[in-house]
Amino acid sequence: MANEQEIEARFWKELKASPFVMLGLQGDRDGHTQPMTAQLDGDGGPLYFFTTQDNGLVKALERGSQRAIATFTAKGHDLFASVHGALNEDKDRGTIDRLWNAHVEAWYEGGRNDPRICLLRFDTEKAQIWLGGNSIGAMITRLLGRDPKDAYQGKTAEVAL
Repeated sequence: MANEQEIEARFWKELKASPFVMLGLQGDRDGHTQPMTAQLDGDGGPLYFFTTQDNGLVKALERGSQRAIATFTAKGHDLFASVHGALNEDKDRGTIDRLWNAHVEAWYEGGRNDPRICLLRFDTEKAQIWLGGNSIGAMITRLLGRDPKDAYQGKTAEVAL
């Protein structure tokens, strides 16, 4: 049974290994989320996302919406998270330079000075994190006469980030 700190530490480790989330703004674009690649600057939040000025998220921010939600599924589908916080544009050139890498550069013809670049900063506030099992294990547990829900005790956490 994991405690909340262990579950949170595992979340950050898994996100660093596979930094892909579905990101959206609460109450905007009918709850639409889109795949984004998170850039981590250290061992915790905030999360950063490179995008373009014409991206729907950026346009929504121009209208004033900033409450955001990101959903995450680890590579092995053994950890899931719903992360809430505030999303804002970050125009700090030092941050852009620090996070810039070959994977980001592939998206921008003009390199780090491409006028279309927009860096979004997601200030994470809280998350619900679930450590998952698999449905085969649940089926076997059920066949053995045990309740598969018992295996999930101590495998969820609501954490402040």
